[in-house]
Amino acid sequence: MNDSSAPTRLDMLRFLERVQVGDLDRTRKWIAAEERRETEGQRGAQVQAPAPDWLIEMGLGGRDPVYVHVGGCHMAGKRSRGAERDQALRAVTEGVDACPHCRPDTELGLLD
Repeated sequence: MNDSSAPTRLDMLRFLERVQVGDLDRTRKWIAAEERRETEGQRGAQVQAPAPDWLIEMGLGGRDPVYVHVGGCHMAGKRSRGAERDQALRAVTEGVDACPHCRPDTELGLLD
């Protein structure tokens, strides 16, 4: 009872091979796309502007400064913006609190 229209074992193996080749091609495309994203991300990181040397953190209302930080301070909040040295110095001398963690007042030469 051998039906000649039924696929042979060889037919099924060739079908499996085509499916696997398709899967491999798709996986290789995903890998290539991920490599492009990583390369672009690395280029983007190299092109980004350097971190500012000083930060001024604004209060909740966004108008009044509440802290001066050394650039890169881990305590600087999301409301911080980059500042020039003279702006940071002026802010501290005009009463804006210096961050107690990064001590910008010492870095600015106001305290020893």
